[in-house]
Amino acid sequence: MANFFKDNDDIQFLLMHMDLGTLARTVEEDFRFAAEFESAPVDEADAVENYRLVLDSLGRLSGDFIAPRAESVDREGNTLNSDGSVSYAKGIAESLEKLAQAQVMGFTLPHRFGGLNFPNVIYSAAIEIVSRADASLMNIFGLQGIAETINAFADEPIKQRYLHDFSAGKVTGAMVLTEPDAGSDLQSVKLRAFKDANDRWFLHGVKRFITNGCGEVLLVLARSEPDRGGGLGLSLFVCDRGPTVHIRRLEDKLGIHGSPTCEIFFDNTPCEIIGERQRGLVTYVMSLMNGARIGIAAQSMGIAEAAFRVARDYAASRAQFGVPIEKLPAVRDMVIDMKLAIEAGRALLYETSRVVDREIGCMKAVENPPQDKELAKQLKNDSRKYKRCAGMLTPMSKYYCSEMCNRVTYDSIQVLGGSGFMRDYPVERHARDARITTIYEGTSQLQIVAAVRGVCSGTAENLMAEYAEQSYTPEVHDLLERLAEGRELLKKGVAFVKDNGNDYMDLYGRALVDVAIDLINGYLLCRQASTNVEMQVQTAEPGVAIPMRQRKAQMARRYILRNAPKIEALVDMVCAGDKSTFTAYEVLAGPVPTD
Repeated sequence: MANFFKDNDDIQFLLMHMDLGTLARTVEEDFRFAAEFESAPVDEADAVENYRLVLDSLGRLSGDFIAPRAESVDREGNTLNSDGSVSYAKGIAESLEKLAQAQVMGFTLPHRFGGLNFPNVIYSAAIEIVSRADASLMNIFGLQGIAETINAFADEPIKQRYLHDFSAGKVTGAMVLTEPDAGSDLQSVKLRAFKDANDRWFLHGVKRFITNGCGEVLLVLARSEPDRGGGLGLSLFVCDRGPTVHIRRLEDKLGIHGSPTCEIFFDNTPCEIIGERQRGLVTYVMSLMNGARIGIAAQSMGIAEAAFRVARDYAASRAQFGVPIEKLPAVRDMVIDMKLAIEAGRALLYETSRVVDREIGCMKAVENPPQDKELAKQLKNDSRKYKRCAGMLTPMSKYYCSEMCNRVTYDSIQVLGGSGFMRDYPVERHARDARITTIYEGTSQLQIVAAVRGVCSGTAENLMAEYAEQSYTPEVHDLLERLAEGRELLKKGVAFVKDNGNDYMDLYGRALVDVAIDLINGYLLCRQASTNVEMQVQTAEPGVAIPMRQRKAQMARRYILRNAPKIEALVDMVCAGDKSTFTAYEVLAGPVPTD
């Protein structure tokens, strides 16, 4: 029986390597819920065991049930019926039913709504596991952030109306944000929210590119202040799918065919406001999208893992020139680089999820601060620190993991050669599914704009300084010296950018963010190489196993030494001062095509 949790040594290692007990204590608020809810853990060991049991169950469901249906889901797609309803592909409908039965549709919701109250780290692992089985299913399973947003910002009656059904898997939702003329620029949203004479809210207008827009519960960003442009004129609303919500079309897409992408017309649809007026974009949607970006990073991990496994098997079994193609240096390099990129991405994603969990825990604690003034002050400082780190790491994770996913699926096709281009193997589907990950929930370019602010403000340096103070095995001390050299180069690049203004920072933001990510990942891999976890892992040589820390040390060495020249080259490019993008665009880009 396939199990997409048990067969992944790296996920299992990371969950042992990380301090899940402390995270459990944070999200369970010192396990105070155990007295009220039978499902709530009583201590750290109970919580961690529960995490593993749920991931094990989800891993079996993903391997045995969801993955075998993915190909037929891709070919069948969704159907817009004549009455305006949408029918999922058969495999999607069946998988959603199984996920509801497994009680995993309320991963991070509180116990009082029937949720699991799990930390984001575990939810990220779950999304990766499901995405490896079927990336398009994740687009529905991974929309649990809608319920989280309702829980975080809505009034209690709204929470009671919707959240129990979300946890039970009775309803799915949609983030209804973008419009024909408002994609990345959500400040331009025009869909109108208005009140009638009885002080009831209604929605009128069109939304486009809405993932699972046929869901039962819709979170809608709308302009509630007709006389005010920009983000401060927007509020967030919730409405039910009903007779005034019309699905006008389903988009015909390159990939993720099992996920319905809808154009919706709201014809004076009754709704309720979430939280306060004018905070829809600035507060609520930004929170929603940050969670969604971590979800896309996890989805990217699952797609990359699935594609790599096909390529790894093919490289070992396909013979050319009298030997398996994995004996050829060029193929070996590709296989190793894919594997290393995946593990680096997973390290970054799980660290980001951990920081977000700590940020949420500190925010809750600040609401009820301790009596001791020094402790209260430290709590506030920690809250600010984790907020800054989460604000930088979230776009970094989304950017790195989605770009990595596209490279890995591309290279997986290359390893398979002509066979990879055919539908006989799933890598062409993985490549099509991967392509959207660098686009939705904010393009890679927008993630860089967000992340580079953290790099240039000192957040990245402060985080790495904290990493550098941790304890490491002597085996990686020389690597830490290389990372320290890289940090000095990054400081040089940041100083040059600051001297040349914001436009220059945006122009070379990608280079700076790439350097920062390579350094952060380097520290994370060195920490993994210094782990206390006793775990043996198999090598490709039959019957030969080595300690995971030994394997991670080799991974860290290759990653850091291979990236060191790249870091130097990127900083040299930043400091070269080339502004031809601004000064010679018309000449270099040429005229707009007229045909």
